[in-house]
Amino acid sequence: MRNVNQKSRLDDIDINLLDRLQTDARITNVALAEAVNLSPAPCLRRVRDLESSGVIRGYVTLINPEDVGLEISAFIQVSLEKQVASGLRVFEDRVQNYPEVMECYLMTGDSDYLLRVVVSDLKALQSFIVEHLARIPHVSNIRSSITLKQVKYKTALPISANYS
Repeated sequence: MRNVNQKSRLDDIDINLLDRLQTDARITNVALAEAVNLSPAPCLRRVRDLESSGVIRGYVTLINPEDVGLEISAFIQVSLEKQVASGLRVFEDRVQNYPEVMECYLMTGDSDYLLRVVVSDLKALQSFIVEHLARIPHVSNIRSSITLKQVKYKTALPISANYS
């Protein structure tokens, strides 16, 4: 198996494969091989190498949140009393269990964490903040901002630009 854990290990064919798969993860191996000028067997081997090395972490279906009743998207800044390892661990463990939390980042700056959450309505957002976030030990401040309109959203990483 090729080692593809480092940027320098990905060649132009790998980058092309990744670009194509980010655009259409349901593409057949035959069509993918043709698109990157490989025969199907080496193409499949490369994709499996990218999967087993963790470069490709999985395949997902992107769903329109409004179509499944998730009307509210909010960003929530959370500050802890102090950044100690045990407090960080408790917070991070708790947010793993909340399906409303789509993303969570440990941040520099004014707050310790930035969360992106999706919920059905304002009542659900209030309940999430009061019943869940505010009850996590060491949380000292919570500030939320509700999105009005999504201007840009993408899932494909700009890997071609990074490798030119």
